[in-house]
Amino acid sequence: MATHPIRGLDLKEHEFKVPLDHSRSESEEITVFVREVASPDSAEAPPLLFLQGGPGHESPRPTLSNPPWLRRALKDFRVFFLDQRGTGRSTPIEASDAVDPASLGSRLTHFRADAIVDDAECIRRALGFEQWSLLGQSFGGFVALCYLSRHPESIREAMFTGGLPPVGHEIDQIYEATFAAMERKSKAFFRRFPSARVGLDRALQACTAGDVVLPSGELLSARRLLTIGHLLGFSGGEQIHYLLERAPTSASFAHDIAALLPFDGRNPLYAVLHESCYADGGATRWAAERVRPPLHEDTDEITFTGEHLFRWHFDEEPGLRPFRDTALVLAEHEWPRLYDPGVLSRCEVPCAASIYGDDPFVIREFSEETARLIPTMRPWLTNEYEHGGLRTSGDRVFDRLLDLVRERVD
Repeated sequence: MATHPIRGLDLKEHEFKVPLDHSRSESEEITVFVREVASPDSAEAPPLLFLQGGPGHESPRPTLSNPPWLRRALKDFRVFFLDQRGTGRSTPIEASDAVDPASLGSRLTHFRADAIVDDAECIRRALGFEQWSLLGQSFGGFVALCYLSRHPESIREAMFTGGLPPVGHEIDQIYEATFAAMERKSKAFFRRFPSARVGLDRALQACTAGDVVLPSGELLSARRLLTIGHLLGFSGGEQIHYLLERAPTSASFAHDIAALLPFDGRNPLYAVLHESCYADGGATRWAAERVRPPLHEDTDEITFTGEHLFRWHFDEEPGLRPFRDTALVLAEHEWPRLYDPGVLSRCEVPCAASIYGDDPFVIREFSEETARLIPTMRPWLTNEYEHGGLRTSGDRVFDRLLDLVRERVD
């Protein structure tokens, strides 16, 4: 364990050896990294495990001002930032691992929420905690719900933010709902920024003509351009509006849009495992691609896409090309259930969740349904924030959830 301070914070770095496959006693081991963060006054405070969104993203690298809710959390907790398996300083997944797609596909079946929960249990026991609190953002909430299903006795309290997942729904239903949400978001965007439609048409024409070249050298396709719609889940679309003011053949446009595209080689597991995080049983078989509404030739309406993964991502994004065949393997894998409705319906762990009214990634109606399943859940439905409310609200969302889970507010 390494220990070092940064301004206003005390940090401890932990590495743990855990089985790749928790169901096999003779499994090979991988490393999972956790960073413990405390203030000078909270070194012995109760533990809070933060579960990052994703899948496939490491935890934030903490400073006194980042993430924005951390300073508030340290008034009550020590915070443990987990680099979920395959991310950050945990044993990584690299493009070189994809030389054998079948082998890597088999390996990655052990990188979903259920395995992350088992890692967390190994860590909790190693640290000597009887229980700890959970804070799950987006996909981190999916992990937290899986944790409640598998080891409720280990959890003091659980807080979900933009991350109360569907339970028992077919993946096709989920993607149909997310496409409908993106249609609403797209219409609202063009109502707010009418001139953006002109800019989008100009950019789409340039992409179709092969005139938009990204800094890495590849051409930007029209369909890939539309994936910047994922930004509408985090804001009212200002970034898209300002981007579309620029000439699509300019260097500034190319550099800026490259930074805004949702799937790339920086975090390959975000793409490779994306659909599997919604699979509460069964195979995904490119669900977003299968259920995407058809384009209507008799209308000039355009709908952006959001967190929707398509096979062509693995052809058009250079950093994902090595993982294409692995993604094909995983799309046919029959995934086990992630959640146990029976256990959740008997839950005694205090829970609270922020549910964002028009979240295009974690659909409100599904989240409300899951909230009703859990007798101890105290949901907070709000349209004040978008999907990233935990980050954009400063400490307000965290403070509200902690008050709810401890029954200090109604």
